[in-house]
Amino acid sequence: MGRLARILRHRWHDETDAARALDAPALARLTERVAASERHHSGEIRICVEAGLPLAYLWRHARARERAIALFGELRVWDTEHDNGVLIYLLLAERAIEIVADRGLQRHVAAAQWRGLADALATALRAGRFEQGLAEAVAGVDALLVRHFPLAAGAPNPNELPDRPVQRR
Repeated sequence: MGRLARILRHRWHDETDAARALDAPALARLTERVAASERHHSGEIRICVEAGLPLAYLWRHARARERAIALFGELRVWDTEHDNGVLIYLLLAERAIEIVADRGLQRHVAAAQWRGLADALATALRAGRFEQGLAEAVAGVDALLVRHFPLAAGAPNPNELPDRPVQRR
C-alpha cells in the first residue's frame, strides 16, 4: 500500500470507530474482567484500542509494534513492582494486534504463546466480535500471569494501573 493511501486510511478512522468497536457497556464489562483477573495474580493488564496512528508515526512509516511499545511506556504498563504488566493493543485502521509484556513476564513466556493469543484475537476481530476477542485475550493473559505470578494467600495486591480500556483516535 502506498504511503498516501496508508495516511488517508489512518486519518479516516477516528474516535467514533473506537467507540463502535467497544461501546460503554462493553468497556464496563472489560473493565470488570481486567479487575477480576488482577485479583488472582500480581500482574497488571491494560487494553488500548486506537483508531489510527498519529501522523508523526505515519510520516516515518512506523508500524503498530512501535506504537504499542510507546503506549506501553506512556500508559505506564512498565511501571509495576514485579515488572509483569501486559498491554493488549488494537490498531483499528490496520486491524493490527500487538501484545507487549514487561520483562518479568516476557522471560517466562515463549513468543509462540503471545502469537497464539494475538491470532485468536485477530480471528474474533475479523468476525466483528471485539469485546469477546478482548475478553478471551484477557483470559489468556490472566492464565499466564496466574501461572508465573500467582497471588499468595493474604499477600497485598495493590491495583497499580487503571483497569478501564483506553480508546484513542
